[in-house]
Amino acid sequence: MKKYGERVSQPATQQSAKSAGGVASSARQQASTAQRPFAVFDIDGTLVRWQLYHAIADELVKLGYINSRAFQSVKDARMQWKKRSGPEAFQVYERKLVWAYEKMLLKLTFNQFQEAAENVFKKYKDQVYTYTRELIWKLKKDGYVLFAISNSQIEIVSRIADYYGFDDCIGTYYHHEGGRFTGAATIPLGAKHLVLAELVKKHGLGYSQSLAVGDSSSDITILEAVEIPIAFNPERKLFEHAQNKGWKVVVERKNMIYELKAEDGRYILA
Repeated sequence: MKKYGERVSQPATQQSAKSAGGVASSARQQASTAQRPFAVFDIDGTLVRWQLYHAIADELVKLGYINSRAFQSVKDARMQWKKRSGPEAFQVYERKLVWAYEKMLLKLTFNQFQEAAENVFKKYKDQVYTYTRELIWKLKKDGYVLFAISNSQIEIVSRIADYYGFDDCIGTYYHHEGGRFTGAATIPLGAKHLVLAELVKKHGLGYSQSLAVGDSSSDITILEAVEIPIAFNPERKLFEHAQNKGWKVVVERKNMIYELKAEDGRYILA
């Protein structure tokens, strides 16, 4: 069975009702949920200020579960990106990281992986952007159902999502049996809009007043699916796409947040 991730929490609408009154109450709650709008967030670089996938890899090296010498080529590629050696330096680094990481994962136990995920959660849970953190708080207050869809591992995504009160989340699932990884994975990359559609259906929602926030080209499909797309600190490909579509762009640097709106084919401060 295809598995994209794990639940963060069990909503009241899915709890069993043992009495007629309980069934009626559940039905009312379900109807109420159906009327609520939803918002979907990417996590890495959109809420959290770093890439959680990368942070777990670093933590596994720090704990001694991944050989640092074998991981050196990944570190070298990361340094080339930090030096801004070329427009595709980050993509080169990320591909090398994923390839090396998935190969080394087969040598680890699931408990070792969980230890690294918990350490990363404790370190990065509050290292977030002000704009998206406050937007989450506002949307929760306004009654939105909140979803998180990330390419990072579900074990860290679910921790972050639960911490910020998301209603459901999806992340990369590395299959494991008997405490060891099998080498199989289910990844939402390139299909985020399909994953979103499953979440919307699962929670009985509609797309009216729906909102999405993302920072990379992999988020374009979910941004196109909603009524209110926000490109946050966008990479070039996403920025160009947002510009063509006239989407709202938000940039946060240091203690400043710049909200941009499209006007006559260019962006101006909102």
